[in-house]
Amino acid sequence: MPKTIKPPSYRRHRSSGQAVVTLNGRDHYLGLYGSKTSEAEYDRLVGEWLASGRRLPVVDGDAFKFTVAELLAAYLRHAKRYYRKNGKPTKEVWDIKNMMRAVKRSYARIPAEDFTPLKLKAVRQQLIDQGYKRTNINANVGRIKRMFAWGVENELVPASTYQALRAVAGLRRGRTDAPEGEPVRPVPDEHVDAIKPHVSRQVWALVELQRLTGTRSGEVVIMRGCDLDASGPIWLYRPDSHKTEHHGHDRIVEIGPRAQRLLRPFLKSGVEAFLFSPVDAEAERRADLRAKRKTPLKYGNRPGTNRKRRPKREPQDRYSPDSYRRAITRGCDLADRAAKQAKGLPANSEERIIPRWHPHQLRHNFGTRVRREYGIETARILLGHHSVPMAELYSEVDRGRAREVMGKIG
Repeated sequence: MPKTIKPPSYRRHRSSGQAVVTLNGRDHYLGLYGSKTSEAEYDRLVGEWLASGRRLPVVDGDAFKFTVAELLAAYLRHAKRYYRKNGKPTKEVWDIKNMMRAVKRSYARIPAEDFTPLKLKAVRQQLIDQGYKRTNINANVGRIKRMFAWGVENELVPASTYQALRAVAGLRRGRTDAPEGEPVRPVPDEHVDAIKPHVSRQVWALVELQRLTGTRSGEVVIMRGCDLDASGPIWLYRPDSHKTEHHGHDRIVEIGPRAQRLLRPFLKSGVEAFLFSPVDAEAERRADLRAKRKTPLKYGNRPGTNRKRRPKREPQDRYSPDSYRRAITRGCDLADRAAKQAKGLPANSEERIIPRWHPHQLRHNFGTRVRREYGIETARILLGHHSVPMAELYSEVDRGRAREVMGKIG
């Protein structure tokens, strides 16, 4: 959780008998100490100070001297409080920090009101020169504009500055030197199957579950028994947290017979425990090493005696999307090494037999298959997309079709 900072105190100025509060290094006299008028003035000033990111709002013509660096710092404090999920900052905070580095590099010390469209385009050109993809550049330019809009909302930047920045259009495909990003494509099944001997039982179950249900990696790693409704022939999984929940959307994942058979060995007596746990995977790995041990126990290290007392990284009770992705990347590297060894190729050969892939591609595998065999509407519902405005109105009709399909393929 972010550190809580108390607002400056209401106090008595000894020589004058007035109430005073100090904001941003400046004393503000409020009237007779202890009077209702001074207390109301204190509440007003501190309220405005907190609402504007612990800065006083603009009150005269000389006040718009907020530098770009100060605006960046104030906006980052706001972002850390605003972009949070399950008590932790979201990826958007990291993306905002990345945007800030580009702006600070050239314009940190100028007044925020002097950040003109040409300066924004200069920042954009820096990103182009650094090789950023066109869509990433447009996203970062959008974040800069949102930061200045927030500054206007909190009276830190004049509205004219933000209005001028809005005139900067996004980069268009084929009309810029910025490279295009590669589209996410399905990963061939043989490349998926190749990592099975090189990942834990838990990671492989996650991979298979994504192939069978089309869940996002962030949804599948948080699966618990209490989130499953197993009362019908098609199980229903309602993730405790998902990508579009802040839009008020529900997410229901249908789980067919094949996925049910996959899940049953991982169900636990504690319904709030995560089904796929790195702690379990590490325990199974160590048990497997003990089973394969050839040195008698009376010789060499006894089990558990060679562990670090304070390892840098302890296994957690569940995978995160990042740790799940890293496990797959390691599996791809080990599978590639094994494939090269089988063909008599050097392990350090640059050409890969098994390329690296990431969990989101499995969702594309599922979506491509469902769309090809059952149509785009069924794929849209099973993937949890809400691109059609009337989707909520016809959700029950769509769900019936979706469950019929999952009974066949999931």
